[in-house]
Amino acid sequence: MTKDGMKVLDSDMHLMEPVDLWERYIDARYKADAPRGLTSDNVRDLRLAHPDGRYWGLPASHNRNSEQHRGHNFAKNQGIYRSHAERGWSAEVQLEAMDTEGIDVAVLYPTRGLQALSEPRMEPKLADALARAYNNWLYDFCEKNPNRLLGAGMISPFDVDLAVAEARRCAKELGFRAVFMRSSTMEGRNWYDKYFEPLWSTLEELKIPVGFHESSSSAARQTGDLFEPNFMLRRAVAQPMEQMLGLVSICSGGVLARHPNLRAAFLEANCTWLPWLLWRLDEGWEREGDIWGKDLRMAPSKYFKRQVFVSVEPDEAGVKYVIDYIGADRLVFSTDYPHGDSKYPQAVESFLQLKISDDEKRKILWDNCAEFYHVS
Repeated sequence: MTKDGMKVLDSDMHLMEPVDLWERYIDARYKADAPRGLTSDNVRDLRLAHPDGRYWGLPASHNRNSEQHRGHNFAKNQGIYRSHAERGWSAEVQLEAMDTEGIDVAVLYPTRGLQALSEPRMEPKLADALARAYNNWLYDFCEKNPNRLLGAGMISPFDVDLAVAEARRCAKELGFRAVFMRSSTMEGRNWYDKYFEPLWSTLEELKIPVGFHESSSSAARQTGDLFEPNFMLRRAVAQPMEQMLGLVSICSGGVLARHPNLRAAFLEANCTWLPWLLWRLDEGWEREGDIWGKDLRMAPSKYFKRQVFVSVEPDEAGVKYVIDYIGADRLVFSTDYPHGDSKYPQAVESFLQLKISDDEKRKILWDNCAEFYHVS
């Protein structure tokens, strides 16, 4: 399958997990504490709840399922996705959506699962059990067509030894192409903290990349809290700001310098902010790197260009300025299906209309994604 003669690899396509995923798949020891999915007339209801009914992984003031949020974008998405929901968001539905868009291969990230590990101060063994359950379900989902449906496994950062073990299982037993975490999940530790060194070393050894994927809401600390409950403002800053903070941590904090074979991607947060942030990091390193960047042997932007990828929105016209600054080799394409800001079913078509060259489009649609996820 090609679109206008170009193969398409979606670096960040989402699935909609069943409401009883953790009840069915989690280790029996943790079943009583596992989250449950909530349902409503919203066909894209992504909420999770504690067994006692409290929201799980969402701020207590979360109101996105209320009438207040049911504007024109809500109505549009209800129409687009109703038939997908009625058929249970199955793997067959996922593949049909890929065919509609013209997507050859997709790497799958969660929807409800993005909230699963965003509770504050989670009990580490429970968090790991949630990740393992999701990964087991994801494996079964991808088995419907393992050549086109590729998994990105969830790992919990609340215990680094458990994260290492699950990353190893994702790579060796489940055959996933990446592992993922949220940029904002950890409280009190940055990614450059020595605590995480065993994880980065393991990912290098396994040759499996890490995708950082934020969400617009969290029960743990997040930049978007400043604007709660105004979701328009929260969404404007939550994902890009948290991803910027994560990129700062690994680029200027020395993670990439200490682990030259580690590969990371920052997904669903736009890319047009990159030129400014990389310039800012380089300027800081030139000023104070001798004190605060002793692990860095070159400018942070050079580590970025060597080891990091960032996703492009289908209609992100500013990508041409990013290409002017860093080239097209570290940009990957994402549809974000079936989330509220996805351009489905015209995501690929929207991207093809951007004012960049065919060679740059080809790199972003397939070549760079294939390099990052080791897809031949």
